[in-house]
Amino acid sequence: MNQADIIFKLKNGDTAAFQKVVLAWQDKVYNTSLSIVQHAQDAEDITQEVFVTLYERIADFREEATLATWMYRITVSKSLDHEKRKRRSKYGGLVRRIFFITQEDEPLNFDHPGILLDNKEKAAVLFKALKKLPEKQRIVFTLHKTEGLSYHEIARVMNTSLYAIESLQTRAKNNLKEILKSYYQQHL
Repeated sequence: MNQADIIFKLKNGDTAAFQKVVLAWQDKVYNTSLSIVQHAQDAEDITQEVFVTLYERIADFREEATLATWMYRITVSKSLDHEKRKRRSKYGGLVRRIFFITQEDEPLNFDHPGILLDNKEKAAVLFKALKKLPEKQRIVFTLHKTEGLSYHEIARVMNTSLYAIESLQTRAKNNLKEILKSYYQQHL
């Protein structure tokens, strides 16, 4: 079934077509979200939100982009919104910031489905370093390296130019090198 048929069926409330989309995309949506929020339960919740949003807003889909691009946009947006809400509740309130020492979130037992057991420690270090990158750099790096999207696809997901994506990826790599320099000096 091609994209036009799927979208037509989704817009007409075909639940079987929606189930096929969910089955085809649930792992990609989950993995993308997990790479951003780095917490399995949050990624599961976000995955559900993405599909609820898809179901509720499919009538608004103008088909200017592919369905895949639109789903990545929703996933990234929902994941970033979740992180912002989490940060606000974590650091909310002046009294709380003054009297409580906050610890940096660390994905200690971070379990990403695409990471081999041998690389869990290195992956945890990398994902912790990713959290230190500016938001756009982190999203570009994640979509390219973790999800395997091309720069053209990322440009469509982020609704920006190819040049901007290439620039963000270069800055992300340079910043990660700097952040990870001390770790690799200690472990070599």
